[in-house]
Amino acid sequence: MERTKRNKRPDAILTSDWHLREDVPTCRTDNFWDTQWEKVIFVKRLQEKYDCPVIHAGDLTNHWKSSPNLLSMAISCLPDKFYTCLGQHDLQNHSLDSIQKCGTYTLELAGALTILNGTHWEQEPVEIAHSTLPLDILVWHHSTYLTKPFPGASGGMAEGILRKYPQFDLICTGDIHQSFTVEYQGRRLVNPGNLTRQSAQQIDFKPRVALWYAEDNSIEWVYLPIQEGAITREHIERKEERDTRIEAFVSKLDGDYQAELSFEENLEKFFNANLVREEVKQIIYQSLD
Repeated sequence: MERTKRNKRPDAILTSDWHLREDVPTCRTDNFWDTQWEKVIFVKRLQEKYDCPVIHAGDLTNHWKSSPNLLSMAISCLPDKFYTCLGQHDLQNHSLDSIQKCGTYTLELAGALTILNGTHWEQEPVEIAHSTLPLDILVWHHSTYLTKPFPGASGGMAEGILRKYPQFDLICTGDIHQSFTVEYQGRRLVNPGNLTRQSAQQIDFKPRVALWYAEDNSIEWVYLPIQEGAITREHIERKEERDTRIEAFVSKLDGDYQAELSFEENLEKFFNANLVREEVKQIIYQSLD
């Protein structure tokens, strides 16, 4: 069940895919550096309110080689009792062999978080849940979905994962940037989704975290504040317009081309039929020479 009204302290805050970064996603129109830390601090305040663990299911950082500036901000802003597994973005070459090189490992050495002893990217769940976690749940960076996002997608259907691993009453997954929960025979899977919108496809997405209540294995979604107009599709629309112009150009060439004319004659014919700037013509002529 999903709670509609909070009536006691949750046992954990479930979240995933923060993708903390110093560069700015193409789709963002706001001050993204400030925005992402506002979201982190929002979760930090929730943790302070309920004094419970924050369980993060991987991809804390967007790149394994995080800058000192980003790591310093993370040390200052991450919630207390923060537990995470590792996603592919956290690891050099997506390999656990490189764990000591990644920024998340540095954050653990600084005491800002605890890296769980499994299950990380491309690992399989073990019989016993994380010994470093004060709760008996599986935290797994693994592609999980309600319907296959595309043919041949790796990972697994959410209910199928619950069926496959009956030893876990709660499974928290990351990697797929969607928010959902499913229940099967009293056991639950929660995929919290990403903390910030970093692609134009998520223009209508509402980032959230889940408050989890162990007593009845229920959750309550808490939506993060978002700024209207912070996401733009202009870069996609420009690309679509450019593709349309190219397709029209090719189509016109196909329709007007005459085999008996030379390439130069066909080119002149195209110039005469279309508005082409003189400087563009000169560049084309020079390349022909």
